[in-house]
Amino acid sequence: MKFVFDANVLISAALFRESVPGLAYKNARQKGKILISDKTLNELKITLNKPKFRKYITLKDKFGFLTKLEGEGVLIEISQFASICRDPKDNMYLDLALSGKADAIITGDADLLTLHPFCDIPIVTPKYFLNDFKFTVI
Repeated sequence: MKFVFDANVLISAALFRESVPGLAYKNARQKGKILISDKTLNELKITLNKPKFRKYITLKDKFGFLTKLEGEGVLIEISQFASICRDPKDNMYLDLALSGKADAIITGDADLLTLHPFCDIPIVTPKYFLNDFKFTVI
């Protein structure tokens, strides 16, 4: 199975490993692959490097999280594009899901959640992903 996580969920997972986003990320890594693109990875790095996060994560832990994501994640070249999200910045997650044939998008972003399902791809919160998402391969 292949999953797309938005930057905010990944940041929560990096900062608080036992949080719902952290457990959703861990579960997804165990059940399948995390899809990444140059654009989504760059967004994550920029956001995670903001000064407000320095008190929550050490440089070593941040580097370790990003290195593991880059090493284990599947880098997808974007070949399909969607321009339907209320927040145009979030279209990169839809593009990634389409191009990588994702089984789900995990997000807490209302602009993405309102699109559920998107081209038969579920868009779910980390809590829903952990509690109710069915891990069946069709």
